[in-house]
Amino acid sequence: MARKIRHSNTEIQALVAQASDLAGQGKLQPEIARTLGISVMTLHRWRKIARTDVAPKEPSSNVPKEVIFHSGRESQEDRRIAELEVENSRLRKLVTDLLLGKMRLEEEAKGQIPGGAR
Repeated sequence: MARKIRHSNTEIQALVAQASDLAGQGKLQPEIARTLGISVMTLHRWRKIARTDVAPKEPSSNVPKEVIFHSGRESQEDRRIAELEVENSRLRKLVTDLLLGKMRLEEEAKGQIPGGAR
């Protein structure tokens, strides 16, 4: 059985960056993992962590701040995705509120709620 090796965060970031370079050269996932001396699942997990490491939201901020390892700063695409997720959340809440209002009006029309009391 292989001995487990613990990598530091800086080593992981460097290996993920190296893996991205190798992927840019057209190497396949198994080849990249073998070159780095890790499993394909470890490489996948590290990439996922590097992309989704989220800082806590501030109440005044509309867009969640994300920490992205690839270049040390947030990319335009990541920022746009975060904005769309916030907008999607607001729209879902709006649709839910409208559906509840519609159900209430239908119940009033059928006479299930006398006098339209709330």
